[in-house]
Amino acid sequence: MTIVNLVSSLNLMISVFFIVPFICTIVVMPHIIRRLKESNIVVKDMYKADLPEIAVNGGLVILLVSLLSLSVISLFYCNYILPANYVIIMVVALFALFGILDDMINIGRPAKLILLYYCSYSLISCATATHVYVPFIGTVDLGIFYLQLILPLYVPVVANLVNMHSGFNGLAPGLSLMVLITLILKTMADAEIMDILFIVCLTGSLAAYWLFEKYPARIIWGNIGALSVGAAIGATIVVEGFIFSGFVMLIPHVVNFLLYVYWRLHPGQYPVAKFGKIREDGTLEVPNPLTLKWVLPYYFPMTERQGVNVMYALTGIFCLIGFMIPG
Repeated sequence: MTIVNLVSSLNLMISVFFIVPFICTIVVMPHIIRRLKESNIVVKDMYKADLPEIAVNGGLVILLVSLLSLSVISLFYCNYILPANYVIIMVVALFALFGILDDMINIGRPAKLILLYYCSYSLISCATATHVYVPFIGTVDLGIFYLQLILPLYVPVVANLVNMHSGFNGLAPGLSLMVLITLILKTMADAEIMDILFIVCLTGSLAAYWLFEKYPARIIWGNIGALSVGAAIGATIVVEGFIFSGFVMLIPHVVNFLLYVYWRLHPGQYPVAKFGKIREDGTLEVPNPLTLKWVLPYYFPMTERQGVNVMYALTGIFCLIGFMIPG
């Protein structure tokens, strides 16, 4: 088999891992949305004038379709799915279960940190090296510090960053989709895509799901979606060793977190508020500029859709920069 044929065959296989869950999600989502609304599993869309009720917990569909698609496709490509995929599946599933538990009871921050640390602990088995690329310095070997601290903590941190940078229709799923696609392309450039074929499935399902949550949203993914997809992003970064470049892709998420920290440190100056409002002309009225998605709407008239597009553009810039940084 020539190099050209081998590359073509590999690209076809990767396309199958993306397209199958994409089509499955497109097919099942209308039915899922209808069943969720019939079961009154809904939330109010706070950035619409009439506060319509829309289905919630759509993130569970992304996970289930991804798992089912991988199971079916593996019947034909079982020799290509490396063990790292199954470790990633376990981590993502644990974060999804934690999202369900977090919706049911108030676990508390100390317990949450400990549980999420051990939810990603199994990824240590996938670490083939403990070297991290640092710009202007080069490659640094962090040894046991990387295995026991950076690797298992990186995933829950990313999952929580994804969970926090949300609120507008399609915002969190769209940003996560951009980051995952960038990570997949970066992994393909390094010829190590076999480690994350499950992530390709999940990204295909997420791409289809995003069509249903983008403005005007018909469903919201909930904590299940944010934590599981966030865990998928974090797991991909640590398995492929994209510690610094992955951080660069997530800089808007980090800035959003730092703004939140500043907000919480000044409770008297900035009262607690989870949502903004909609003015009569359809523009956003936000309480302060201390959430990244609120910064521009606070100073300039802007609709929800415009605010989301700005966030897409910003993350797109950092994804491009992260893609060009060595792994």
